This record gives sequence, structure tokens and C-alpha cells, in this order.
Amino acid sequence: MRIDIISAVPDSLYSILDTSIIKRAQDKKIVKIVVHNLRDYAHNKHKQIDDKPFGGGPGMLLKPEPFFECIEKLKTEREYQHIIFSTPKGKIYNQSLANKFSLAKNIIIIAGHYKGIDDRVREKFATDEISIGNFVLSGGELLALVIADSIVRLLPGVIGDSESMLHDSFMNGEIVEAPFYTRPAEYKGMKVPDVLLSGNDKKIALWKEEQSKSLTEKWKKINSLE
Repeated sequence: MRIDIISAVPDSLYSILDTSIIKRAQDKKIVKIVVHNLRDYAHNKHKQIDDKPFGGGPGMLLKPEPFFECIEKLKTEREYQHIIFSTPKGKIYNQSLANKFSLAKNIIIIAGHYKGIDDRVREKFATDEISIGNFVLSGGELLALVIADSIVRLLPGVIGDSESMLHDSFMNGEIVEAPFYTRPAEYKGMKVPDVLLSGNDKKIALWKEEQSKSLTEKWKKINSLE
């Protein structure tokens, strides 16, 4: 798989892309992540990539020309199944979307910055408009990292215990996992539930199922999903 990320501030991405699971996946050549500096596609004297919005208003917008040049170049080199446009107006990201994106061969993620991006970029190229919640960030780089991480961990061979991943929260719809405990069995007066120490697999499975149902209902109420 290949993921191309287009950013006005590419240096902000590397601390995550060069560590942990994402780095190991790249080292194994399971995924190739290429970061593109938007300023490399600006040809004016000062490498300017932003300008004031038509119609007035505060803030600066990223100009369309560098995005068009970068994306058009990439599209001549390979076919992209998804071109993801980061925007607070988009569909809120979830595990179902992560699962869908993980099946693609090539993906472009467009990271916005400043006030936003000239809307002609979205109109021309975006196949998916994605948000990570009803709030505004300084830039789309964090969203790009969230999407990249959630996709990469799903790829075969990235996570050693792939069975563990299948039971993660939201992997089977809107279902939250049961709580986890490890050694010591008692810490500062707080004890691990007795059933988990019983060795009775049937009782443990039933306890996990009941806990999952209870926590899922709580999660739905907290998030006003019912």
C-alpha cells in the first residue's frame, strides 16, 4: 500500500510516521508513506502557498495551484482509489471508514492548514471528505496521522497478534470492549474481578460479553447515539 500526504507543514508529521508501528510497517515494506511539501509546488519568488479569501473575512487560505500540480503529477504515476480531503464539514471518521481505506492500494490525504483550502481543490479531486470530530484544529496534519495510523495497523503483517486486533472496540460495529486487567491482582486496595482469576473460560467469556454490552450502552448514552 502507498499513502501520499500533502501538507503545508510536513515536518509536523515525521515524529509519528518515524516511530512505533507505522515505522515498522514501512521498514517491512508493507506500506510506503510519502510526504509532499506543498511549498515544493509553489513557483513564485517567496514560495507563497496562501492568500486572502475573496469576499473578505479573516484568515488565509491555501492556494489551489500547488495542490493541483502535486495531485495531477501523482495521478499520472499511479491510480488512487481514495483522495481524502480533511475538513470539519466532512463525514466523521470511524472504524468502518478505516476498514474501507485499508483495502485500497493507493491513497492521497490532503491536509488543510490556516483558514482552509481553496474549495476548487475539494471540488476537483476529493473522493472522501473526512473530519475527526465536531471541533476545529490548526491543521489537517493530525487528521492525516490519525487516518494513516488507523489504516496501517489493519494491514496484514503489521501487528503480530492479528487476532487481538479483531476484538478491538468498533471492529464489529458500535461495540465497546470489556475492561482489561493485568498483574498485580491487587494494587493499592483495588482488586481484579475474581472471575478473571478463576480459570473458568466459560464464565470469563460470559463476563466479558456482559461488560461489553454494559459499556456499549454507556458509550451510546454519553455520545447521544440513542
